[in-house]
Amino acid sequence: MSKDFILNTARNEQLHITAYGLENLKSKACLIFVHGFKGFKDWGFGPYLGEYFGSNGFFVLTFNFSHNGIGDKLTEFTELNKFAQNTFSLEIEELSELISAYLNGYFGAISNKKIGLLGHSRGGAISLLTARQINDVNAVAVWSSISKLDRYSDKQKEKWREKGYFEVFNTRTRQKMKLNLSLLEDIEKNENNSLNLEKAVRELGRPLLIAHGEQDIAVPIKEAEQLYEWSNKNITEFHRIGSVGHTFNMKHPFEGSNSKFEELLKITKNFFINNLS
Repeated sequence: MSKDFILNTARNEQLHITAYGLENLKSKACLIFVHGFKGFKDWGFGPYLGEYFGSNGFFVLTFNFSHNGIGDKLTEFTELNKFAQNTFSLEIEELSELISAYLNGYFGAISNKKIGLLGHSRGGAISLLTARQINDVNAVAVWSSISKLDRYSDKQKEKWREKGYFEVFNTRTRQKMKLNLSLLEDIEKNENNSLNLEKAVRELGRPLLIAHGEQDIAVPIKEAEQLYEWSNKNITEFHRIGSVGHTFNMKHPFEGSNSKFEELLKITKNFFINNLS
């Protein structure tokens, strides 16, 4: 069972949210799934993930960042102008507002205030950076997470500044998607403080799970190894998932699960049970 919500942010933007495990809202811990770059809450495994953790005793929130390019048509990129204007700092701000809304009873009264973040790809980095700022987050799990926000060469940045935008191609939808200069400026302005991933991991001080596919081409597993190197090994789990890539062999539209993804779900479920109970 699921229910949709819309949260209006302080910037008068809208976060489209789906809640799962509604029966767990009052007394069980909350898990928030954070999608990545060119991702959205209803991509492939999103609804399946929500139902899985909801049926395993958690109240689950999946949501779309306001500038992820997805509008009212929840599986299509119809807001490319907003996509171009997105920044990492905006995503941290919006995830923080969602956490605050949950704690303040937006979805209903709660007695258990424990929160876990589950981020995929860039969403892993956003989860770690947000948790560093918000002590209310009790545990973080990252799947296929990046370990660096600055993923651009000097030549790419030079052209970016000349044109005022950087263009990426979505191979699935065949769309050209622009990133405005504001994204690069956000990285450069905040790389030593609010967007410093190394500092976020080193100072996290809470249980962390890192899971990564060994055949990930989009985000090589060396980035997971870097996150693990920065982490507190006493409270960090690192799982290499063999024979899978960036999305753990899951596709969009959803075509069903597979044994590797089920293994990942079980690992993640046990991590959150152990650290949010």
